[in-house]
Amino acid sequence: MDPTARADLSRTWALVPIRGLETAKTRLGGDLDPEERAALVTELLRRTLAATRDARRIAGTVVVTMDGAAAEIARRHHAVGLVERAPGLNGAIEAARSVAQARGASAVLVLPADLPAVSADALDALIESASTLAAMGGGAPDGIVALVPDRHGEGTNALLLSPPDRIAPAFGAASHARHVAAARHAGARVIELDGPLSLDVDTAADLLEAEAALGSLRG
Repeated sequence: MDPTARADLSRTWALVPIRGLETAKTRLGGDLDPEERAALVTELLRRTLAATRDARRIAGTVVVTMDGAAAEIARRHHAVGLVERAPGLNGAIEAARSVAQARGASAVLVLPADLPAVSADALDALIESASTLAAMGGGAPDGIVALVPDRHGEGTNALLLSPPDRIAPAFGAASHARHVAAARHAGARVIELDGPLSLDVDTAADLLEAEAALGSLRG
């Protein structure tokens, strides 16, 4: 990419990676039976896709998955369902990013499908905040990397990139620190954001907290 390309959030595409409806969230296997876990994963995916579909600042969505059923849910929510066998989560995200770029994306928002408080308003607020902060920085001539860390400050619950390939995705252990380091190395402006997207569901304790605040998440 051109390292002097400016940030442009006018056509932001959401990238939603999900391994599969029955194979995701295996860490909850000791607390939920397979049917309960599949119902939870399906409900979280539906919430995510309803939010990206209805958000004013999201131009389109690509769901990247190894599961044809998840891809079909994506299509029912007017998203692109990309069945991809790329090795690893980050490889799958890069495949989805290529699809979004081919469709004219000026920015991408990587959004894991395990954020129970996701909503169209939350996504619009995230993009609007990033746009305002980028403009205050003089147009962010080297692009922006905006992040919503998880509540522990270790993971990345949302990653907004403009241009879309400003850095490579680095999801996994300590992803927040890795994304920040990559952004600084690339000369991009780092924007730290907070809000409802900081809550994810990785453990039984996360699920209990989310359901206490939001009601049942199991369909």
